[in-house]
Amino acid sequence: MNFLPQILVFLIATCIAVPLSRKSGFGSVLGYLVAGVVIGPWGLGFITRVEAILSYSQIGVVMLLFIIGLELQPSRLWALRRTVFGMGAVQVLAGTVLLTLAARAIGLQLLPALVAGFGLSLSSTAFVLQMLAEKKQLMEHHGRAAFGILLFQDIAAVPVLALLRLFHTGPETHHLHLLPSILLIAAVIFLVFVTGGRYVLRPLFRFIMRFGSPEVFTITALLIVFASGAIAVSVGLSMGMGAFIAGMLLADSSFRHELEADLEPFKGLLLGLFFVAVGMSVNLGLLGNKPLLILGAVCGMLILKGAVLYAMGKAYKLPGSAPRNLAIDLAMGGEFAFVIFNTAAQSRIFSHSVVDFLNLTVSLSMAATPLLVLFNEKVIQRFQERHAVPAFDRIDEPGNPVVIAGFGRFGQVIGRVLSVNKIPFTALDANIEDVDVVRRYGNKVYYGDASRLDMLRAAHVEHAKVFVLAIDDVEASVRTAEMVRRHFPQVEIYARARNRHHSHLLKDLGVKTSVRETFFSSLKLTEEVLEALGQPAHETRLMLDKFQRYDDELLNRQHAVFRDETKLIQTTKEASEELRRLFEEDKKSNPSVEKSATAGHAQSF
Repeated sequence: MNFLPQILVFLIATCIAVPLSRKSGFGSVLGYLVAGVVIGPWGLGFITRVEAILSYSQIGVVMLLFIIGLELQPSRLWALRRTVFGMGAVQVLAGTVLLTLAARAIGLQLLPALVAGFGLSLSSTAFVLQMLAEKKQLMEHHGRAAFGILLFQDIAAVPVLALLRLFHTGPETHHLHLLPSILLIAAVIFLVFVTGGRYVLRPLFRFIMRFGSPEVFTITALLIVFASGAIAVSVGLSMGMGAFIAGMLLADSSFRHELEADLEPFKGLLLGLFFVAVGMSVNLGLLGNKPLLILGAVCGMLILKGAVLYAMGKAYKLPGSAPRNLAIDLAMGGEFAFVIFNTAAQSRIFSHSVVDFLNLTVSLSMAATPLLVLFNEKVIQRFQERHAVPAFDRIDEPGNPVVIAGFGRFGQVIGRVLSVNKIPFTALDANIEDVDVVRRYGNKVYYGDASRLDMLRAAHVEHAKVFVLAIDDVEASVRTAEMVRRHFPQVEIYARARNRHHSHLLKDLGVKTSVRETFFSSLKLTEEVLEALGQPAHETRLMLDKFQRYDDELLNRQHAVFRDETKLIQTTKEASEELRRLFEEDKKSNPSVEKSATAGHAQSF
């Protein structure tokens, strides 16, 4: 049979749907699902053999499980133990119980309801992590909590998939009595993998790295995935279980990052094929025949999971809006639900109509999530910021010689040095979440907006000798400097500047001392780079001292024209040429500099 037309249809649909979905903020997973719906039997009907494509696309899930295994470093799990094994376990357990009860309420038997409840309790790792990464929220409180919960969900899905194979002839003729022997076989296989991983895989990869090419390393990585899966299948376990164990055993090896990088394109492509196949299998006829039942199931799942996640976020004392963000981000269904439901159908736990119903529920929940996130950000978040602003702290202590406005990564360093020298200070910060974090580490900081006159008076700035302006936001920094200079002119301001433009704005307000936050760290790294290239340390220091003095003079000169972009660009180009000439003259007057630099280059290359 000629598969070329189907391959072309698949590629064209994917190339159109996925970029449009990502551009619209819905993520790539939903794009794959939509592409499958459009070209599948319930759409335009270009592809009808869905079952065959779905069976081959399971390889993408196998690759995903191998890479998840690679992520399970013992040190990483230990660092995230509270989130992974605390929040993750509670979410899966509570979500499974509630959703199982809901499934029982609509007529499913206990075992199908339990499988459905567990599958619906899982969220989309690919969808959520990509969405959080695009919004730069992975390092926020709800982002870190979401990562830990998703990791536990992925771990929990592996043994459930293995258990479902016990029902491969149907729930009425299950093989649960074989569970002890299967567990024993699994333990033996695990020991074989451990031994092979230590004495076969790692030496093999070292040999390939030393004598092979990058292509051979990639081929070897693929061989490991499929060979481990084949070994697991031969003893009655799932292919995904074998790949997962193999990945886990290589998690602490020095080849982990190389393996992830080499397998990522294959995983992405094959997972995309899996999602397209799932989209093809989505029965849109159900939505037309039973719209209220389907929409009720989607809303019920989102509400139940969201309630569990929100309550858990509150119980674990996530600050601010983090519990609500966590509930909205993780309330959707996930890709492992499709795998579990289809595996259950193969084991005859579910009928095809039940699988169609559950798959459609999960797909619609994933489609609804970006809209819920958008509503949260544009409506709920803004409403709370406008109407539920927490009151600023009351400052009871007397005036201190130093007031620090902005107690983030910059201001905290200043505060630590002042503390060890027993110099009292008053720290203010306008970000309530940052204040909560800093307080948990034992630091004393007040929640308040330093650009407000009443807050400055409450902090007794009039008694201070030094006002440290360490606010990250440029607009807030300039506003605060203006307020302090106008009402407390006797206080000396020492300011942090994000860049040259910020420094010019502060100088306009009469702030004489401003330090660009990355300037000195950049010079320090430059010094180490030059020394690594063979340049003597004392010559490097002299060169960088001259560069710093020249740059400070240039900054002062450009203050007169910094609002005129044309003149600013012109003076920058002229300064670069002038600086280059100065260094060339230094090399001519001191030939040892050029010789040492040349020697350093020769040694390095």
